[in-house]
Amino acid sequence: MAQIFKRSNHWSARIRWYDSDGKRHSKSQDGFTTKALAKQWALEKQMALNNGLDISKTISLTDYYWEWVKTYKEPKLSSKTLNRYNNVGKRLESYFNKTNIKEIKRTHYQKFINQYGSNHAPSSVKKLNSIIRSCVKSAILDDYITKDFTQNISLTADKDRSLNVEYPNIKEIKQILNQTINGITNRRYTSRYMIVTAIYTGMRKEEIQALTWNDIDFIHHIINIDKAWKETKDKGETDEHFKTHRFKPTKNESSVRKIKVNQKLLQLLHRLKINAPSNLVFMNQFGTIPTSGPLNEKLHEIMSELHIEKDNFHFHSLRHSHVALLLANDIDLYVISKRLGHNNISTTTDTYAYLIDEYRQKSNDKIISVLNQM
Repeated sequence: MAQIFKRSNHWSARIRWYDSDGKRHSKSQDGFTTKALAKQWALEKQMALNNGLDISKTISLTDYYWEWVKTYKEPKLSSKTLNRYNNVGKRLESYFNKTNIKEIKRTHYQKFINQYGSNHAPSSVKKLNSIIRSCVKSAILDDYITKDFTQNISLTADKDRSLNVEYPNIKEIKQILNQTINGITNRRYTSRYMIVTAIYTGMRKEEIQALTWNDIDFIHHIINIDKAWKETKDKGETDEHFKTHRFKPTKNESSVRKIKVNQKLLQLLHRLKINAPSNLVFMNQFGTIPTSGPLNEKLHEIMSELHIEKDNFHFHSLRHSHVALLLANDIDLYVISKRLGHNNISTTTDTYAYLIDEYRQKSNDKIISVLNQM
């Protein structure tokens, strides 16, 4: 029930309602310049009530964000990822301060994105927006808001800040693979084995680092991926705890998967398994798993031997090379997405758009050929 009344030279509105327990509530707003505006406010609140929103619940966007991170994210995030969430929270605090989450509209959020994107690379804007979108969807489930104000936002960014990676072509990828394999002369050094594994499987670095011999089914040609390797300590973690707790969950639930692998890779890994010093597949002679620095150093050494120069190409880029090999051989994009452990196929198309466009013409030619034969 709504009441509209005039106070001095301004209009006010009040609505009253009963909750499911029969308790009476009321909410009012003053300072409207016209009666129509007061009625519109009351109507919007009544519609929110009808949609199941508890309009008596109030919280700022930033307060809800920190509560959401602490409750739903912090328990399962690595220190590195949690630091990213904390940085996003600071950005929200700086821009929105204590603005009630119910008062934020799409235009407000678009202006926030425009400001952030004015001096950040597209990838940074995309990551920030993805985190905030998840938070806003949670706020809807918690009945703080009814509409997703992050929906259909235009992601603006400073493209000049993008890190442009030069990727090798198919011929060069095969050269890197063969050069790496031919250079394997000592089982004690495992970096080359990890590079070959990355090219053949498309696995993430931390997934490769975490592989144990129990994860490799030599009979059925399957690698089981159900964990990742913690390369650095979490905040506040002791050295002793870090040494004995190096496994962590995969990037997301869809990253837990089983992938088929080729006989050549299994033959190489079987060589590594002979007299293996640990159940960890890539444990080296120093009792450690090669990290980003040594892996990139070895990869660049191999590429230098081949006189292949690619700006900003590093170990993680081998995942892209794996996708290029599969696309070049007409492997279905859905199958590739599952193999990579992506949440959905849109993640794959967004991440590897440049590759997909490259092979689109090849697919178009194939389509025309099929149609002409009908």
